[in-house]
Amino acid sequence: MAHSTAWWILLVAGLLEIVWAITMKASEGFTKWHLTAITIVVAWASFLLLGLSLKSLPDGTAYAAWTGIGAVGTAILGILIFHEPVTFTRLGFIALIVGGIVGLKVTSSA
Repeated sequence: MAHSTAWWILLVAGLLEIVWAITMKASEGFTKWHLTAITIVVAWASFLLLGLSLKSLPDGTAYAAWTGIGAVGTAILGILIFHEPVTFTRLGFIALIVGGIVGLKVTSSA
């Protein structure tokens, strides 16, 4: 698999991580079966794509980027959907995570 393809697959895996984290919260402790089902299916797909990206990317790089994408997206959607607190400090730390993901991408081997 081409290195750039692995990064695109990893991006999709990270985006799916956001979906399953948000649907898990929305399932209210797995009491809403349809959201629970979405959580399980999307989490499985996210793990599958992460595994595929590991064919070409180093474990530490891929895992850090995957969790970073999920953390940033989930934090932003938590603010927008669940009205979680917005503070300058919180946004600053989210920006640091984004910087780390970009740094891993830029410094990864071609």
